[in-house]
Amino acid sequence: MKKQKARRLNKPAFVWKPPSPKQEQILYWWTPASPFKHLPYFEAEGSVRCGKTVIADFSFVNWASFTFDREEFALCSKTIGTAIRNQVRPLRKVLSVEPSYEVEFKRGREEGPHLIIYQKELDHENIFWIYGGKDEASQDLIQGKTLAGILFDEPPLMPQSFINQGLARLSVEGAKAWFLNNPETPTHPLYVETLDPFQKDGKLLFLHLVMDDNPDLSEEAKNRIKSQWPVGSVLHKRYVLGLRAAAEGRVFSFFDETPGAGFVVESVPENFTMYLCGLDYGISNPFAAQLWGLSGGIWYCLKEFYWDSVIERKQKTNPEYIEDLARLCYWNGERKAPAKILVPPEEPGFQREIKQSKHPHLFHVRDADNAIMPGIEDLTSLLSLGKWKIYYRCEKTIRGVNDLLWDEKKQKQGIDMFIKGGSGAPDHAADCSRYIGREAAKQLRQMGLL
Repeated sequence: MKKQKARRLNKPAFVWKPPSPKQEQILYWWTPASPFKHLPYFEAEGSVRCGKTVIADFSFVNWASFTFDREEFALCSKTIGTAIRNQVRPLRKVLSVEPSYEVEFKRGREEGPHLIIYQKELDHENIFWIYGGKDEASQDLIQGKTLAGILFDEPPLMPQSFINQGLARLSVEGAKAWFLNNPETPTHPLYVETLDPFQKDGKLLFLHLVMDDNPDLSEEAKNRIKSQWPVGSVLHKRYVLGLRAAAEGRVFSFFDETPGAGFVVESVPENFTMYLCGLDYGISNPFAAQLWGLSGGIWYCLKEFYWDSVIERKQKTNPEYIEDLARLCYWNGERKAPAKILVPPEEPGFQREIKQSKHPHLFHVRDADNAIMPGIEDLTSLLSLGKWKIYYRCEKTIRGVNDLLWDEKKQKQGIDMFIKGGSGAPDHAADCSRYIGREAAKQLRQMGLL
């Protein structure tokens, strides 16, 4: 049977909506009539989905195209892939409906990906290089460039060395740096070393945005997004209110272990459509493992295994731990094969031993995603939206969520991190939940349930 090509709908790739007042400021702050046109630095910071990125990327290109000809600029995100997905693709859609622009995207295997943007009315053509600031070595990619402008999308996620190197490349007269942020802790190095001094010296225009500043966002969408982060939590302050907030006290400050609160349940469904297993490996430190099941669009923590060698006065071997995992992956008297068994990536030897064991239901071993804040964000969303319940018998799991505390010393360094401990500490069970929570949230998103 001959395959039919998908029909291309006869509609524009992008449709402009009247911008909000804050978006208008982003669009025109650099223009000749603006009182801020002389400032070399611009920062737009606010909540998630506040409508700053696409508008700012377009404004950045407009400023560059109207001000310069035959110069080079930089579009930066944490990775090149992120930059292409969040900046380049939306930007090309916007410019495709602007008759005065021609855009060419080059992958550039040797020289790197870049956009060549031609402004027809002014006969100006400029190059926009695409960079990823994922680690300390990333600064080498941008070193040696001569730039007339640079835009950082989510610079708190980039090493400070990369940002410093990017700013040092601005040697063209009239160059400007643009920063687009979701808020972090007030002591983050980006604020302390870069943005706050710029603002104090009167060199930076700061704009604060929230979801109400995004005309593309419906009230239903706003309410749905806001419901992911409980009021009073650090994530609500940052992602809903758009405020810089320190992570203090309990990580999951909204969590209540009493069954009436809805997070801990005294009964669970009989049958599940999918299972996930995960573990936080430890020999001298505690070993924590959990089995989750999916039923009716809700994940349940069904069982746990926890071994603290200090308290038990016995260290277990890897083969013994594997037998414990095999027993964990049973439900209602039947052996269950989890879709994934999530093991920290720094434990490849233990992963290999699981795969080589005599238990075929344990073979789906995968690296756990151990990113700290994304894992906490996903667990917070799952709990807040009622998408994760903990069976009351999983006492270590409950304690891991309930007792986990932010590390105040790390906060003073601008780092979001919870207190890590040894024997008896709650972070081991919490880490296990975080690993599974990342995959559980991913599965729900793929199903359109989160």
